Amino acid sequence: MNEQVRTPSDAMSHDQLLDRLAEVTVRVGLGLRQGQEVVITAPLDAVAFVRRITEHAYKAGASLVTTLFSDEEATLMRYRHGHDESFDTAPAWLFDGMAAAFKNGAARLAVVGEDPSLLAKEDPDKVSRANRARSKAYMPALSLIADSVINWTLVGAATPAWARTVFPNDPEDVAVAKLWKAIFAASRADTPDPIAAWEKHNAALHARRDMLNAKNYATLHFTGPGTDLRVGLADGHQWAGGSNKAKNSIIFNANIPTEEVFTTPHKDRVDGYVTSTKPLSYNGTLIQDIQVKFEGGRIVEAKARTGEAVLGKVLDTDEGARRLGEVALVPFSSPISKSGLLFFNTLFDENASSHIALGQAYSKCVRGGGDMSEEELASRGANKSLIHIDWMIGSDKVDVDGITQDGRAEPLMRGGEWVTS
Repeated sequence: MNEQVRTPSDAMSHDQLLDRLAEVTVRVGLGLRQGQEVVITAPLDAVAFVRRITEHAYKAGASLVTTLFSDEEATLMRYRHGHDESFDTAPAWLFDGMAAAFKNGAARLAVVGEDPSLLAKEDPDKVSRANRARSKAYMPALSLIADSVINWTLVGAATPAWARTVFPNDPEDVAVAKLWKAIFAASRADTPDPIAAWEKHNAALHARRDMLNAKNYATLHFTGPGTDLRVGLADGHQWAGGSNKAKNSIIFNANIPTEEVFTTPHKDRVDGYVTSTKPLSYNGTLIQDIQVKFEGGRIVEAKARTGEAVLGKVLDTDEGARRLGEVALVPFSSPISKSGLLFFNTLFDENASSHIALGQAYSKCVRGGGDMSEEELASRGANKSLIHIDWMIGSDKVDVDGITQDGRAEPLMRGGEWVTS
């Protein structure tokens, strides 16, 4: 690493820390290979950060970096002036192009920083229809990402709208600076040697993953305020966490930051009730205090304090939308949780709390799943859906037991902390 990266973080400027995060994104997140193309999506307000990433990508040998910027004001214009029938439309041509790029070996990077409440005042039916149309059009590209055919990652960028949500009592410039500081810390960009810090962190996550794979639990049992949930695990499931090898043999970290170990639930073996412990920001709608009941793997009752109409529409996306595609364990003492911040952004909040995800399962979390057909994956219990939406169910008041294959309960987490080595 260069001398700039070894400079103590407390002596570094914002621009230097931004440069560090861009380097972490390329080297740790993407693990970019020389000669690869990179496809980036990002909000307009993240342009300065994207330029830093682009610089590091080319330094790492990228053959071409292509960025697609989104404009939240233009998104609102659609909802305020678009004809009703337009909300069943999505740019399939664009997503087909992205899928073609991935099939040809391009890496995928998403820079996130959207306004968590952008669509809070818009018609929930239009929001749902637009999301469904986009999900269908994006599926050919998304399936390549979900199956880790390519190396990909997500990283956060502080934008004014997002910062105002996290720090509502501060002037905008102060809020943005505070949010960047939190992002640098969560992403380990402010450590003396960020690349070495990520190597150590990945090793710790791999150790936790290996322990859970050795245990081979049949079920996870979550208990806490408003929660008594048994999540049966897919037949032949395997745990993942930290860096991962894509089918193109590149080692990458799908999320910057990440604190989770996760696996695939059995779509038909989830029973009980659960209450969310953090809000879910979903495509511009803030959904708070989610409460759902599962029977036979399927959500049969659902309510929320805010965003309930959008939640209902999400659950009606397809048959798999009411079933689980992921369960993840995160200790309450994770750095993101310790920050005391509610980020209103799933990339960060899911790494402060154990969570579940509605919808599509990851084939990599089933042994041999990468070589299985959809029918074979379904026979193991893996869910299929147009959506994959994480929401948080862990806290310092939630316990988790691992239920062994012969039915014994073993304490796995107490008060949100690991008790099993």
